[in-house]
Amino acid sequence: MELLTIGAFARASRLSPKALRLYDQLELLRPARVDPGTGYRYYAAGQLRQARLVAWLRRLGMPLAEIRAVCALDPPDAAAEIRAYWARVEADTAVRRDLAAFLVDQLTGETRRDHTTMLELRYSAHSDRGQVRPANQDTVYAGRRLLAVADGFGPAGAPASSAAVEALRFLDEGEEIAAGSVLNLLEDAVRGASEAVHDLAEGGEENGTTLTALLWTGSKLALVHIGDSRAYLLRDGALFRITHDHSVVQSLIDEGRLTLEEASSHPQRALLMKALGGGMAPVTDLRLHEARVGDRYLLCSDGLTGVVPDERIKELLACEGAGQLLIDEANAAGGPDNVSCVVADVVLPTRPPVSVGQK
Repeated sequence: MELLTIGAFARASRLSPKALRLYDQLELLRPARVDPGTGYRYYAAGQLRQARLVAWLRRLGMPLAEIRAVCALDPPDAAAEIRAYWARVEADTAVRRDLAAFLVDQLTGETRRDHTTMLELRYSAHSDRGQVRPANQDTVYAGRRLLAVADGFGPAGAPASSAAVEALRFLDEGEEIAAGSVLNLLEDAVRGASEAVHDLAEGGEENGTTLTALLWTGSKLALVHIGDSRAYLLRDGALFRITHDHSVVQSLIDEGRLTLEEASSHPQRALLMKALGGGMAPVTDLRLHEARVGDRYLLCSDGLTGVVPDERIKELLACEGAGQLLIDEANAAGGPDNVSCVVADVVLPTRPPVSVGQK
């Protein structure tokens, strides 16, 4: 078997020796032989195909955990995974494109408002204690402008999630919100929510909450997110997750140190890196998202995503009464946590705004 030094293999594969050492540690690309005396790595010429695939996938920006999964598949299945990954990248790029266009409008004084069809939301909100927890620490809200899910933790978790959502409720009232000011308005409101949650701390207890919310302007949605509650978009039959979990497990997945399968049973899967309260800095994700007629949005707590896979969420989210169906599915899977869902459809204008139920 022809062996190449790590330097020769790096040049042939267009991967740096440093990257090859990392991929060895992550068991993504193991050397064919390691010298027992010097620890020097040697690679087989037959490994070049996989190494080049890894290099190409890294150029695409694919996380290491996903690359490891793709490399383990047969070529047709690998191609399908790459196609699905790129669809997610394009969806995220579209979100950032909308934000860039908004910033250009603000900086140049231009506006597309007069040429934008004003739309509305049809919404529902549901929350359930689940099958195991003694109380429900989730809080949900759905109105003509504001959609929110908060998942409290600690002895005062329920008051914390309630305080966070209550601090945002004024956004659902008053005059129409201009797209040009919505991000600043939402950021200020979240700052108030953080202060409200902080005020609940008693006796050194770590109480806090996640918060995922969408604020509607009539043509755009401003998203704010902190923690591991999630927001999804169902568009043209495809499901896109538009938030990124602020959790220890997600950071390990991003670094390629955990697979999705390993993450589902990891002992620290509930440990957050960001939240409102709990002694953590309230650094949030904040961005603007362009809406289309026919879009369906889902905001949910991890009581749903912890037990119901995304593919099943996609199936149920496409149905009538999706919010309750999703909660029923989580409870059927054991309901180990509180579970909350807000579902909203982007529709052409009706008067008054249409709600399909809230409880």
